[in-house]
Amino acid sequence: MSRILIIGGNAQSLVDFRGDMIQSMVDQGHEVITMAPEKNLEGILTSVVANSVSAKMKDMGARFLPFPLSRTGINPLRDLHTLYFLTKKMLELKPDVVLSYTMKPVIYGSWAARLAGVGNVFSMITGLGYAFTGETLKQRLLERIVTRLYKMALCYNKKVYFMNPDDLNLFRKLKIVPEKEKAVLINGSGVNTERFTFARAKTDKIVFLLIARLLWSKGIGEFVDAARMLKNQYPDASWRIVGPYDNNPSAIHRSDIKEWQDEGIIEYMGSTDDVRPYIAQSSVFVLPSYREGTPRSVLEAMSMGRPIITTDAPGCRETVIEGVNGFLVPVGGSVSLAKAMEKFLQNRALIADMGAKSRKIARARYDVNKVNDSILQAMDLSVTNATRTVPRWEPTTEKTYFIRDRQEVRR
Repeated sequence: MSRILIIGGNAQSLVDFRGDMIQSMVDQGHEVITMAPEKNLEGILTSVVANSVSAKMKDMGARFLPFPLSRTGINPLRDLHTLYFLTKKMLELKPDVVLSYTMKPVIYGSWAARLAGVGNVFSMITGLGYAFTGETLKQRLLERIVTRLYKMALCYNKKVYFMNPDDLNLFRKLKIVPEKEKAVLINGSGVNTERFTFARAKTDKIVFLLIARLLWSKGIGEFVDAARMLKNQYPDASWRIVGPYDNNPSAIHRSDIKEWQDEGIIEYMGSTDDVRPYIAQSSVFVLPSYREGTPRSVLEAMSMGRPIITTDAPGCRETVIEGVNGFLVPVGGSVSLAKAMEKFLQNRALIADMGAKSRKIARARYDVNKVNDSILQAMDLSVTNATRTVPRWEPTTEKTYFIRDRQEVRR
């Protein structure tokens, strides 16, 4: 039995993205303590989120502790306070293992573990974020700073998990993770294919759905442009956006969303803790992101049987076999995105066919049990009973489909 401390950048993500992994660890008999800031994605201090996550962690058999973190700020005094708090807490908790994900928790979690004398330190690179997804002077400067901080932090890690080969290759090129044995490539966070079960797609009125934080770097501007190109010719089709506002420098403002709604181009459905009803009411899932780790929203849509339109970009391209379960488009290509959407508008039979292929790929490659096994094995934690990932209150029954490789999907 090990005491495992998991540190994330957003409290809700512990449930949404790491819940199955935490449950697997608890099921193995490990003591799991989770930490995340109380502030939500908009930077607003809220005890409601923390209390909700704390209750869910308790139900899983884990614990939740909030910690101070300015997720997108660059105030060194605040960051030093974060480092001091994490170090103090680790000295108090004495964890055997520390696992961090997202940029600041990885950097300050790794340093704090080193200062507290924790020998088993692991990090998960879930994406490269704002500093690595633009060409402005500010972003280039931030990239240099972040690269140096990553180098200083990850040298203390036993293993570093990457969710796509592009991020791994970039870190090796920048000599952030020079040792090959330190890097572990995993298939994203995985998806609970029993919770995100198959649902027949809408084909009477086509609904294109995008689920993401409201950031320009998610390709939301291109999604709106493509909808504008097609709306007059296909007035019955809908373009829906689901996701929270954010305090990231590349955040979309509320006024932009209102303008698009007033124009009649998109439907903004708000934010939600459960995306399944929105996916169930959709036809095609779209994510024109500039760069991802591996987009969890795409995996969830695939698991529910939706064809995918996404970009030929790091983290995104791995989820689509071109022409089999969807289409890849260039980053920033609104016209190409509109043409990909129009293929489904003109041939609705593609929706069911490609959606079924998405479901098979999700089960074969991205099933959360397989991903969790690879994570825990690399941490030298026993994996003998990581099968109960469906919450006890959500029993499901469904036929199981398997594929042996990518070629078999085509049959």
